[in-house]
Amino acid sequence: SKVSKAKPPAPKKAAETKSLKTVKSTGLSAQVYDIHGKVTGKTILSKEIFGQKPNKSLLSQAMHIYFTNSATHLAHTKTRGEVRGGGRKPWKQKGTGNARAGSKRSPLWVGGGQVFSPRYRDVKLSLPTKMKKKALISALSTKAQNGEIKVIANFEKIEPKTKIMVTLLKKIEITNPVLIITTKDNKNIKLASRNIQKTSIDTPNNLNAYQVLQNRNILISKEALEKFI
Repeated sequence: SKVSKAKPPAPKKAAETKSLKTVKSTGLSAQVYDIHGKVTGKTILSKEIFGQKPNKSLLSQAMHIYFTNSATHLAHTKTRGEVRGGGRKPWKQKGTGNARAGSKRSPLWVGGGQVFSPRYRDVKLSLPTKMKKKALISALSTKAQNGEIKVIANFEKIEPKTKIMVTLLKKIEITNPVLIITTKDNKNIKLASRNIQKTSIDTPNNLNAYQVLQNRNILISKEALEKFI
């Protein structure tokens, strides 16, 4: 009797092999949800933006600059050269029994000038454009590696109701603070999320590293993925 040999499996097509290799090598995939919180599939995130090795030193430098620029130094006191009075010597140098005094504006006198006290200053640090871009990519890559990026399909079509947005966030297990990224300034999304604490909305062109890192989760509309940088 003849022994039937099993046929070898057909080789995979080149396109399928290439796509599988891409997913395996980068591992950059994010769940895609609809506006009702149901999973509709997965999408591949761009390796150039979401798959880079985070530069921690650059992120630290960027955070320092954003914190410094957001701080205000409005307190301002007067030195002995700015307070009023002190045009003449309070009393003669000798013979009165008092300590020597030359001006009422001395810091030793009540109403005199202040020493080492706060002064108004305008501190603005800057980061080169290329470094800003790399810092943003590092921040987005960090979020992607931690699985804190989720994609919403047809996000712009959501109804302008807070209850619907809260339900969506609960179903996809999103906790605040959350950053919502859309292609443009969408009125429905703004109305639906404005009463939810620690929820912000922005577009890809306005993002910065600090904004990405200060939010625990990031929701991106599927259309906005093509608009990054």
